[in-house]
Amino acid sequence: MVSNPVHGLPFLPGTSFKDFTKTAFHRSQTLGYRNGYAVVRRPTVGIGGERLQVNQLSQAELDELANKAPILTYGQPKQAPPAEFIPAHVAFDKKVLKFDAYFQEDVPMSTEEHYRIRQVNIYYYLEDDSMSVVEPVVENSGILQGKLIKRQRLPKNDQGDHYHWKDLNRGINITIYGKTFRIVDCDRFTQVFLESQGIELNPPEKMALDPYTELRKQPLRKYVTPSDFDQLKQFLTFDKQVLRFYAVWDDTDSMFGECRTYIIHYYLMDDTVEIREVHERNDGRDPFPLLMNRQRMPKVLVENAKNFPQCVLEISDQEVLEWYTAKDFIVGKPLTILGRTFFIYDCDPFTRQYYKEKFGISDLPRIDVSKKEPPPVKPELPPYNGYGLVEDSAQNCFVLIPKAPKKDVIKMLMNDNKVLRYLAALESPIPEDKDRRFVFSYFLASDMISIFEPPVRNSGIIGGKYLGRTKVAKPSSTAENPIYYGPTDFFIGAVIEVFGHRFVILDTDDYVLKYMESNATQYSPEALLSIQNRVQKQEGPAPELENKQTKEDPGVQELEALIDTIQKQLKDHPCKDNIREAFQIYDKEDSGYVDKEMFFKICDSLNLPIDDSLIKELIRLCPHREDKINYYHFVRAFSN
Repeated sequence: MVSNPVHGLPFLPGTSFKDFTKTAFHRSQTLGYRNGYAVVRRPTVGIGGERLQVNQLSQAELDELANKAPILTYGQPKQAPPAEFIPAHVAFDKKVLKFDAYFQEDVPMSTEEHYRIRQVNIYYYLEDDSMSVVEPVVENSGILQGKLIKRQRLPKNDQGDHYHWKDLNRGINITIYGKTFRIVDCDRFTQVFLESQGIELNPPEKMALDPYTELRKQPLRKYVTPSDFDQLKQFLTFDKQVLRFYAVWDDTDSMFGECRTYIIHYYLMDDTVEIREVHERNDGRDPFPLLMNRQRMPKVLVENAKNFPQCVLEISDQEVLEWYTAKDFIVGKPLTILGRTFFIYDCDPFTRQYYKEKFGISDLPRIDVSKKEPPPVKPELPPYNGYGLVEDSAQNCFVLIPKAPKKDVIKMLMNDNKVLRYLAALESPIPEDKDRRFVFSYFLASDMISIFEPPVRNSGIIGGKYLGRTKVAKPSSTAENPIYYGPTDFFIGAVIEVFGHRFVILDTDDYVLKYMESNATQYSPEALLSIQNRVQKQEGPAPELENKQTKEDPGVQELEALIDTIQKQLKDHPCKDNIREAFQIYDKEDSGYVDKEMFFKICDSLNLPIDDSLIKELIRLCPHREDKINYYHFVRAFSN
């Protein structure tokens, strides 16, 4: 298109110019919308945006004016205004034609059906002449249903024509993408619309039904074995009469088993049995009310029916020798049904009255099946392992991090540094052990015992500590509840068993005598009597022996002077050994005399801090009798 961009220049050949900068040559829009309606407007600009002349006439209007003849009388007749233009998408908005149809689908791989009828709805949208095919969804059909053909213009033939609403009618077949649909009916709006457009509709047809679906709707045929028993009479006589039993199933022997309660119903009208579960709140089980549906229960089957496929076929009277009847349900007896053993513990009043009238059983008491909680199991301590005390080992079983057992602090403070000492001999069949002596030390603060064996030279036995401080349990006690030796168990003549070794108490020290006198109520009469006899023997022979020596021995004055000399030397080097106990060990008869050979051995083992000449002189001055030496004056010389 040639235009003159420079205004004011004449539009003559050779004086016109092209606007090479123009790139837009689109036509202006002549159709708009106002309040939802399409409105036609006259364009003000032409192609390329050039402004049109006002009141510019088209070529058609110019031709019409040129051909008009003047009418002198009436003038030009006034024409009617043109009708308002309404687009199709506005006129037919939300107006849809609906047709009911079906198509047949072959089923080649099934023995139960050869073809399948599928019902669909065909929708025709008048606003844009599009169509869609939708199959209603059937639950559990196993077929992909829903929208079979999306909304679109469907081809009618190979020439490119499309289906129009004029091509649709009742009782016709239409082919869409190779599938033939049979239109059988339409809705009321579709019928009114087509009749208003002058289309004569065919009469409606019945919708074809799927043969397999109709077959599934038929009730299953039941085969019941005929019986000679008059079931009608039983039904009329015992209708609505039910025996109710309360039972338990004890399955505690199996893993994760428990004791559960059930209600057994026996229907007298047809001799059927039903088992219902009894649920409690928050029992943690799904609410399945029936454990076994109502049915007749076989009691004894024929031998040939062991291989009978009971899970597939129904058991008839020919396979059962005996069925369960009302007389098999007795309160207080177990009953096995389908492999489970139920124990019937109660029934309702109607059942009691029925058994009383029918079977003459009048006593059907309720049996208590509630299980009492077992007594709490006392935890048993493991056997003592020998390390430490029993109380210390038991702490490992009570807590993860053991703590020391609590001690009696008051007892420890009151009996601090209080020790009871005893002299004991070992009971042993070995001859070498008969002359062995032991010193028992009982600590009152902690109730512990230590044993010391004084060393004897040339005895062949190494003396010293025999047992460290520890508590010694009596042989009659157990490891779980040990009973330890106490101070009341130690007296002269008592037998003390220490870890399998038996000791006999021979003597005590002076502190034990004072302790027993102050706590006489704690000791037995036997213990007090043994101490009294010991004191009498110790105090009796000494004055008698001294008087006898004073009268018969002329060297008494010399002996006393020697004793004074020895005691003066012992002031600088006191003798710590208990010399009296060393001699009393070998003086079993408490006569005050010891064999000469044993006397010299004891003197050598004592390691006395005195010259040997003074010791020999003292031994010489001591009274002698039948190769025995009296150790009374010898002991008196070293006791300062």
